[in-house]
Amino acid sequence: MSPFTGIAVVTGAGSGIGRHTALALSEAGWAVALAGRRAEPLRETAAAADTEATLVVPTDVTRPESVDALFAAVRDRFGRLDLLFNNAGVAAPAAPLEDLGYEQWRAVVDTNLTGAFLCAQGAYRLMRDQTPQGGRIINNGSVSARSPRPDSVAYTATKHAITGLTKSLALDGRRYRIACGQIDIGNAATEMTQRMTAGILQADGRTAVEPTMDVRDVARTVVHMASLPLEANIPFLTVMATTMPLLGRG
Repeated sequence: MSPFTGIAVVTGAGSGIGRHTALALSEAGWAVALAGRRAEPLRETAAAADTEATLVVPTDVTRPESVDALFAAVRDRFGRLDLLFNNAGVAAPAAPLEDLGYEQWRAVVDTNLTGAFLCAQGAYRLMRDQTPQGGRIINNGSVSARSPRPDSVAYTATKHAITGLTKSLALDGRRYRIACGQIDIGNAATEMTQRMTAGILQADGRTAVEPTMDVRDVARTVVHMASLPLEANIPFLTVMATTMPLLGRG
């Protein structure tokens, strides 16, 4: 038996939601592999966790060989995998549809969708082949998986696609005791949401300041989803700043 609560991989673990979730998992007794493009922010996350049960693996989720190396490193260090928090993501600058460049579109699709697929595939293979069999995948969908913001076509399209990925993984994983769920996050206070405190475009054309919530509340929610036995699953969960305008969009 593992001496840990479980073995987890967190992508995008160098900052924001990924960093805080990795720290919350570590505090809850998980061994955590930290994945992200840049090594130094990952090392900072590992230092904040202050435990030997972390593994820093610089990873470009858009490259299959880099993702393969991530899961090989997890297998070699820990021998199994119990949880993937599929969190790495980027957004293009806000722009009208007609002005969005092809390379900006591709960068968002390659990271948010292809990267999520590659990481899910790597986790799925490990979870299928290990003994005891099974594990859990949690995808970061964002509230944009259901309701778009103006001028956000690339981000919105990829996050809607994550919902389809989640459903397919949840269905196909049943035969191997692999559960998959999605957390849709609204206005967690990170670097990505700083612009909301100065005002952000609304669906009716106004610019308005939006409230945010403590990112640690997101991390605690992921830990709760991860703590369920594999016989139980939360397919979709939304956690958001209570008074953000999401419910009035559209």
